[in-house]
Formats: sequence, structure tokens, C-alpha cells
Amino acid sequence: MGAALPLGEPVPADGSLPDLTRIAPATDFGVYLHVPFCRVRCGYCDFNTYTSSELQGARQDQYADTLLREIDLAATVLDRAGGNRPATTVFFGGGTPTLLPPGDLARMLDGVRETFGIVDGAEVTVEANPDTVSPAVAAELAASGVTRLSIGMQSAIPHVLAALDRTHDPENVRTAVSAARDAGLDVSVDLIYGAPGESLADWRASLEAAIALEPDHISAYALIIEDGTKLARQIRRGEVAAPDDDLQADMYELADDLLAGAGFGWYEVSNWARDTAHRSRHNLAYWLGSDWWGFGPGAHSHIGGVRFWNVKHPAAYAQRLAAGESPAAGREIPDAEARALENVLLRTRVREGLPVGELQGEGRHAVAALIADGLIDGPTALKGHVVLTRRGRLLADAVVRALTA
Repeated sequence: MGAALPLGEPVPADGSLPDLTRIAPATDFGVYLHVPFCRVRCGYCDFNTYTSSELQGARQDQYADTLLREIDLAATVLDRAGGNRPATTVFFGGGTPTLLPPGDLARMLDGVRETFGIVDGAEVTVEANPDTVSPAVAAELAASGVTRLSIGMQSAIPHVLAALDRTHDPENVRTAVSAARDAGLDVSVDLIYGAPGESLADWRASLEAAIALEPDHISAYALIIEDGTKLARQIRRGEVAAPDDDLQADMYELADDLLAGAGFGWYEVSNWARDTAHRSRHNLAYWLGSDWWGFGPGAHSHIGGVRFWNVKHPAAYAQRLAAGESPAAGREIPDAEARALENVLLRTRVREGLPVGELQGEGRHAVAALIADGLIDGPTALKGHVVLTRRGRLLADAVVRALTA
């Protein structure tokens, strides 16, 4: 059901932002809509999601109405703070948003449109399990204003999907992509590498299968073992092997080679797009520090430098909103040191990199050594930006430590 929420100061019952909050009206405003439902809990997943047996006290068929209450509350909070503005991106994540009827997703999107407005040409993404996407579903989503479908492919290899507890039929990935294309939607596919028993040949086959689908965007994430998950317990008991760091590095390099050869350019450590127009604008907003409001249980938000997060369980979330109270469980205002660290952590992940002038103290002095180690691109650094080489992307955590020393 997801990791524990962070500690923080309490949030007023009406959700008001701190008095000193400063919101720049020109800052992009992203909307994240969390749909916390899954048919089956995947063994590696640490997201805030719930199967039907875990939903005590909450109903899936009432979820859209509950979330719309939070949208109304957010409009009031933002009006008070002078930060109400149209959404530049909308992202339905989960969980499995497409477990809800398309009409429920459309009502939530209409709530965003009617309450905040949505800019012309906005990116509106829905994450989807391949088994839940039919031509009719894709057409309804497109008619509601959705522009992009992000399909959880994960692998093309049955034994790898089984190791991840993914239950979808691999053949349905192609069906889902075709349905999305016929509806006029952009398409992204998500892959995971490093699962127990996955070989480099298996990973190559999954990459080639993803490329053959001709999507606009591909995400490829290294499997991370999160505490409290089924997979973590299996590894601790010795039932399956932990991911091999060297093999995962080889897999990353193979992905970068094959995707580049197929015309995909990397723009963030784990993401490749056909062109700049098909980068995930919503996720870029996270990495570049824009404002966003996360709606739904366990969702996190960032408004005017304030971070806050909602209670986790759908029942607690619904109860607070039914009582006319904010579902926020806590908040924080990071200090200058924390913001500087976060800036390096996030900005070094993207292709455009981080201005050298934003590094502090020893961080600037570390640039020359990182260039010598082949972790930072030298010519780009001389022009004033820290941009990771491919080796630097593989060792991104070490680079961040050096730049924030």
C-alpha cells in the first residue's frame, strides 16, 4: 500500500497554504489525479494502491465524486493564495486508472477543466494496463480530451512478467497501442529491466518489441527493490536473486543504444522520446520544479515552494472530504539547503542539465574531476551546464553526491 508518508507539520482543516506562500502566476501548473485501484498487487510495487480486498470503507464506484470534492477545495485554497491558473498538463496515474469506467475519468477531467481551465494544447495522459484498453475505451478517452496513453508493457517475455506478478497478456500491448492510435492518441510504453531471471537477451527482445510498436515515447526503469514489498521478502528469504547491478548497467547501455538507433533521444535518465514534442511535459514539470497539485489518497503536491501530501487510505481520504476538510496529512517548506540539493538531484537528470552557476561551494570544484572521470560532458560544462554522459547517468547518485559535497 505504499511507503509511509513523510513527517511534516499539520495542515489546517481548510487546507490553507502558509501566509508567506509566494506563487508566481506564470509558473506552469500540473494536475496529477491518482487512481489507487489495482486488480492484483505486483510483487515489486510500492505505490499507494489497493486491490478490492483492501478497500474496506471505500467504494470504487464513488471515487470520482470524492476526488471532485478535493478539486473544489483546491480551487478555494488557490484563490486565497492568488495561485489559481489553468492546468498546463494533466496526468491520471495509479494504480490502474483504466479500471474505472472512461466516463468517471472524463468527469474528473471535466472537473479540472471547469474549475481551473486547461490551456490549449495541454498534454493529458492516462496510464493504462494493456488488458483494460479496447477501441471503445480509447475512443471515449480521446473524446473526453485525453491526448496521450501511457501503457504498462514492462516486458515482452512471459517469465519476466510472471516474476514481476504482472498479469496482462503480452499480446494485448499491441492491441492497446493500435486502439490508442486509431483514437488519435499519442502513445508511451513503460518497461522495467532487471527482474529476477531476466537475461540480457530477454531484455533485448523486450526493447525490440517495444520499438516495433512505433510509440512516441519509451520509459525504461531499473527494477528497485522497495522495503515491504513481496519481492523484497522473496529476496530476503533467498527465494529469488536480488538485481545484479552490473547486469542492470549492461541493460541500460543496451537500451540507450537500441533506442537511439531507432530514433529515440534520451531527455531524462529513464526516458526517451521521438522528438522534443513527445517528451512527457508533465514529468518534466516535476524535474524542473514547477507547481502541481496531486489529487487523491497519498498524492503529493508542490505549490509555491510548499510541499504537502494527502492521507493514504481511500476511506480516510473520502471521510475527510465528506466532512468538508482537507485530506492533506502534512506539509513542509524545504529550506535553502534542501532546495539546493533537490535542484541538483532533479536538474542533473534531464538532458539540458544544470547551470554550473547554480552549484555551491565544493560542488563547482567537483566539476573538473567529474569531467576527467567521464561522468560529465566536458564541452557542455565549458559552456556553463552540467550534463551527464551515459556513464554519468549510470552513476547519477555518485555525481549528485560530488556536486552537493
